[in-house]
Amino acid sequence: MSATAENPPAAQAAGATATATATATVSLVEERVTARVITDDPLYRKIPVSLRFVPAEPLAVRIVFPADLSPEGTDNEWAFPRALLEAGLLAPTGTGDVRVWPCGRVQAVVEFHSPDGVAVIQFDIAALRRFLRRTYSPATR
Repeated sequence: MSATAENPPAAQAAGATATATATATVSLVEERVTARVITDDPLYRKIPVSLRFVPAEPLAVRIVFPADLSPEGTDNEWAFPRALLEAGLLAPTGTGDVRVWPCGRVQAVVEFHSPDGVAVIQFDIAALRRFLRRTYSPATR
């Protein structure tokens, strides 16, 4: 029997719509948090940061810094393994461009290395854990 006979065009169209709808429900996970830039200055600067997870890239997370912090005036996005962020909440980890470690019981530090320098950003561990939980939610699969 042909596919057309088994699935009349109306059923095929309905199936295509259901697939498109199911795909559309899988969406970006984004958490907006406030982080702190750590410098030699005893006062720290609070910045808004977006934590992002795209289900099409299940092994990666992204941290996006606002355009006003970039010399180019564009968002600065860092993508790195989700496992690195998870492990870094428990113990120091990372040897490349991104390193993560706990800082006390309620803070975590993420260090970004680029040819232009190093940025050290402190996050509340609770915000990072909440974001990571959301990346494993059935709605993101």
